[in-house]
Amino acid sequence: MRRWRQILRFLAAVQLLPALESGEETLVGGQAVLEGVMMRSPHAWGIAVRKPSGEIVTHSEPLERPSEQHKWMGWPVVRGVMTLGHAMTLGFRALKFSANAALEEITADPANEAQSETLRNSNNGQGKKFEITGWMAGLNMAFSIAFFIFMYKYLPLVATTELKRVNPVFGQQFVFNLVDGLIRIAMFLLFVWAVSLWKDIRRVYEYHGAEHKTVFAFENGDPLETAAVQKYSTYHPRCGTSFLMTVMIISMFVYMAIPVQTFWARFAIRIALLPLIAGVSYEIIRFAAKRFSAKRGRSLFALMTAPGLWLQRITTQPPDDREVECAIVALDEAMKLEKQRGGELVIA
Repeated sequence: MRRWRQILRFLAAVQLLPALESGEETLVGGQAVLEGVMMRSPHAWGIAVRKPSGEIVTHSEPLERPSEQHKWMGWPVVRGVMTLGHAMTLGFRALKFSANAALEEITADPANEAQSETLRNSNNGQGKKFEITGWMAGLNMAFSIAFFIFMYKYLPLVATTELKRVNPVFGQQFVFNLVDGLIRIAMFLLFVWAVSLWKDIRRVYEYHGAEHKTVFAFENGDPLETAAVQKYSTYHPRCGTSFLMTVMIISMFVYMAIPVQTFWARFAIRIALLPLIAGVSYEIIRFAAKRFSAKRGRSLFALMTAPGLWLQRITTQPPDDREVECAIVALDEAMKLEKQRGGELVIA
């Protein structure tokens, strides 16, 4: 039962992946995972996961920045698409590592001795570790993409089209796309809130808060100690939650400017323009993050990212000291490897 519960947590966390990660290749950022945190620097990433026994397991690897491999990947808008794709791939790997860390201990648990004995007998006496394999992860990623398109592109469009049949006013270009966008945002908010009621996902949101606090402490030059980190806010403008909200808001105005009328033409436009909208949204978040401060909190770009900060009241929760400790260890692991590679950090 614990094993399948852990797998279910992994599946749910993958659906939340865009809201949990932050992608910026020249800055320190991170992502909440299952019972842990992944931290990323420009040239390295590190992860720290607390196993059910209380032990913290870590892993780190070097990273190659997309813009250093190909200059065109550093162009505005293009860099957003490339960096976000890179961040999503890395985030998925981190989630898989965290899930397998718990599954490994569950398999070794004496309470599962009968299952372990069966595994050994079926493998000629060799114990077989139960883990999320590559094909399982790939299948889930494909499902997540299909879920995203169905939930946030197809269903809002169907609902708005039905409203147009009820009242012709919904057929007007401005009104149609405004209502479509509001339905999309409402469905996203409902999903994020509903899964937060699950205790296991709420813990992921707590680790998300720990990640934000630790990044804030690092950016302000404070010592990476639990007490120093805990004084910071869990709300950070350079977050996947803010990015998603910005994408949804900008997409409404982009669709308003494209005069297509048929259902499938509108649906195709929503899929085709997603990379462009994502790239523009990335530039806005990047610009706002570098200028975010108490003194500039009323700037235009700060106002544009404000909805994402409000939503972080759900997607981030106050962490305890053990959760903050994981975030600190993860950042330490990333920074050790970053220094070995001679990386230079740009602080937002």
